Amino acid sequence: MKRAIFVAGMFFVLLLGHAASAASVTPLKTPDGGIQPQAVADGKGVLHLIYFKGDAAAGDLFYVRREAGKDKFSAPLRVNSQPNSAVAVGTIRGAQLALGKDGRVHVAWNGSGKAMPQAFNKTPPMLYTRLNDAGKAFEPQRNLLTQTFNLDGGGALAADEAGNVYVAWHANQVGKVNSEAARQVWLARSTDGGKTFGKEALAFNDATGVCACCGMKGFVDSQGAIHILFRSATEQTNRDMYMLSSKDAGKTFQGTLLQKWNVNSCTMSSAAFTEGPAGAFAAWETQKQVYFAKLTPGGTQPDKPIAAPGTGTGDRKHPALATNAAGETILVWTEGTGWQKGGALAWCVFDKDGKPTAQTGRVNGGIPVWGLPTVAAGKDGDFIIIH
Repeated sequence: MKRAIFVAGMFFVLLLGHAASAASVTPLKTPDGGIQPQAVADGKGVLHLIYFKGDAAAGDLFYVRREAGKDKFSAPLRVNSQPNSAVAVGTIRGAQLALGKDGRVHVAWNGSGKAMPQAFNKTPPMLYTRLNDAGKAFEPQRNLLTQTFNLDGGGALAADEAGNVYVAWHANQVGKVNSEAARQVWLARSTDGGKTFGKEALAFNDATGVCACCGMKGFVDSQGAIHILFRSATEQTNRDMYMLSSKDAGKTFQGTLLQKWNVNSCTMSSAAFTEGPAGAFAAWETQKQVYFAKLTPGGTQPDKPIAAPGTGTGDRKHPALATNAAGETILVWTEGTGWQKGGALAWCVFDKDGKPTAQTGRVNGGIPVWGLPTVAAGKDGDFIIIH
């Protein structure tokens, strides 16, 4: 049985008969009219946020933070040192955010067509920067592509307290076949907190190909293992979701097929990770639905995927995840979005056993063109969705 209520222009669907969640869920618009927010909450409850503004083909990235217990974000800092060097077109090529050693902020993104220096054959660069030692500005952006080119779908970023920073992307190798089937996942690694990076290396040797216009996601779990989600493109129709995992700081990876999807088109999908008392989780999209699954500690084999409840009103895409101190996990997603098309924001809170609670919601028109949501858990256990 379902009951619908309207609150301040928002449309919520409550699933009666499901367990109640003690956590509240607060949807917030991205500050300053920005899009493509990415948020991370640190151990002190500080919310770190980046977002995109400007021309979708060549705009800028901004960083703000909100202290625990406060309502307002800080004044924005521009992330990219070269104006108009970020891109939002396609939704999945935007910036990625990670917190590393001593809480330093790291950001990586696909460069726009105006970004310099260009990669081989005048293709966009994979750019990286970090907050400076004073925490007052971002360092000059750097291109990490040295032997790869034809960057398309979004890259991935992860960092840990040991000082490792990982930037991954999918591309073709200079001097080899330039095709979707020949695309591979590459990884550049820093061991000094992002001060320097080694030359990119192959993360996975299997001939899966990579969906050219699909995004990726990176994550370091509490065991120190790094995980990367990407979508394959075997024979152009096998666009399956894979997870790469490394227990040796990115030196070697093991690949795990998470879910198959047979479709002869580029799905422009994105993915997500989170970790809390209930463990680490990954989320992705398959056949117009979004799923999440619990990962084994430091391992590669996830539990059976859990789908978002109900059927929604359109293609479900762009999942976001967060877990609170009570072990509850919120799955957030979009509905009805597409090329140059916004849509609805939706979410559901799951209990520590992976069962959906009555805490569900929806905001019609909550996702702008080229937009997607992000979510974080506060120290009080409540969830904040930024869209």
